[in-house]
Amino acid sequence: MPTTTAPKTAAEYLRGLDPERRKVLSAVRKVVNTNLPAGYVETVDYGMISWAVPLKTFPNTYNGHPLCCAGLAAQKHHNSLYLMAAYGNPKQAAALREGFRQHGLKLDMGKSCVRFKTLEDLPLDVIGAVIASMPPQVLIDAHEAVHAKKRTRTR
Repeated sequence: MPTTTAPKTAAEYLRGLDPERRKVLSAVRKVVNTNLPAGYVETVDYGMISWAVPLKTFPNTYNGHPLCCAGLAAQKHHNSLYLMAAYGNPKQAAALREGFRQHGLKLDMGKSCVRFKTLEDLPLDVIGAVIASMPPQVLIDAHEAVHAKKRTRTR
């Protein structure tokens, strides 16, 4: 009986997609990689392409996984781009909403997940700016601030 293995690299993840999805996600991946601040690594985690602070740089995460800046996934009915800069920073979330508005696009977003079907659904320059706004130390500081508050509340 053949077994399927989970992809271990972004290239493997993309090879597993149909050609149209591969084209769309490859283009978004290129925007992320072009705008990604130094210090992140591209990996596959949580079943998607992700960009994270390596555990050797910051091992004190709440769940033992590398601290994720962004993620990219093909879902059943749409694609998802997870943007921690927009999730954890109201200023960045507002800039993202405004960028979509200026481009005449509808933002379909959960807490950090921007849902889209085609490249035309995304203002790629705005996505690049949001990615560029989150150097690893900013993400680490935000993570530590949130978890310090949680520790204080539980005492």
